[in-house]
Amino acid sequence: MTTRDALLQAANARQQQDQLPYYGALTPQQAYDLLMADPNAVLVDVRTQAELDWVGGPDVPERQSLHVEWSGYPGGAQNPRFVEELKAKVPQDAPVLFLCRSAARSKHAARVATEAGYRYAIDVLEGFEGPRDEHHHRKTVEGWCVRGLPWHGA
Repeated sequence: MTTRDALLQAANARQQQDQLPYYGALTPQQAYDLLMADPNAVLVDVRTQAELDWVGGPDVPERQSLHVEWSGYPGGAQNPRFVEELKAKVPQDAPVLFLCRSAARSKHAARVATEAGYRYAIDVLEGFEGPRDEHHHRKTVEGWCVRGLPWHGA
């Protein structure tokens, strides 16, 4: 079994365990490993452009990294063209990993992508910055950044 296959199997095992409405979920490290193992896998950052500008994002090969906002800033209105933009950028048979700040919007994006015909819609658990700690700070508890994965600041 290849690394790619093992990671897809791990994602799908979480789907079955947690009864997720999409293909599955991976930890940030597993998501990064899948991107490195499968040149067709795509990381879709669903955060707002403001979040990307102010906080930064994952460092993965450019051809595997896309931005499609789930909701806009300011106001947080859902992007009515989300599926249309996703379909214009990502083939439906590619593993597509959805990432947001704390793994809330990414779950919705994975569900909607699945409903739109994406076979391998995967949520990246923990998000980019992770949840807040007791002092209301992010990037201290869990997430892409805390796990030591490559990222660039704003």
